[in-house]
Amino acid sequence: MSKIGRKPIEIPEDISVELKDNYINIKGKNGEFRKEIPDSIIVKVIDSQIVVERKNDLKKTKALHGTYRALINNMITGLTKGFEKVLLLHGVGYKAILQGNKLVIYLGYTRPIEIEPPPGIEFVVEKDIRITVRGSDKELVGKTAAYIRRLRDPDPYKAKGVRYENEVIRRKAGKALSKGT
Repeated sequence: MSKIGRKPIEIPEDISVELKDNYINIKGKNGEFRKEIPDSIIVKVIDSQIVVERKNDLKKTKALHGTYRALINNMITGLTKGFEKVLLLHGVGYKAILQGNKLVIYLGYTRPIEIEPPPGIEFVVEKDIRITVRGSDKELVGKTAAYIRRLRDPDPYKAKGVRYENEVIRRKAGKALSKGT
């Protein structure tokens, strides 16, 4: 049995969970999530816990067991605490500015890049070089942060670009000078 899949998920008091057909609806003060559950996975609400079980021992079902337990747990965590990713800008002239709720980033291109946040996502800019992407949907926060990072991937020679806060960039040695004529 899946180590993650067999753990029950605690339901906080301010979260309501509803099971209907093959869907699970989770509502909280920060929003609402709805997820379709495959036929091979059984979701039960027992007391103040969600229990995820599987119908058979097929390889695909075993993989889905832990995955859907993690997805449901992320929905509850997102509605109670939320998720955030922090990006750092490294480079001369690289900076970020908030104009209303729109993020404007200067990354050395001829024009600044404007990013409209998807619904449920919030941008916070600190000291012009630190961008925090916040939201209750873990997948959407990760996708948005990855999109911003992809605008200017970190350069392995000078370490310029957009990187995650705890990301380590492996630096490459530059071209060696020849001592010949």
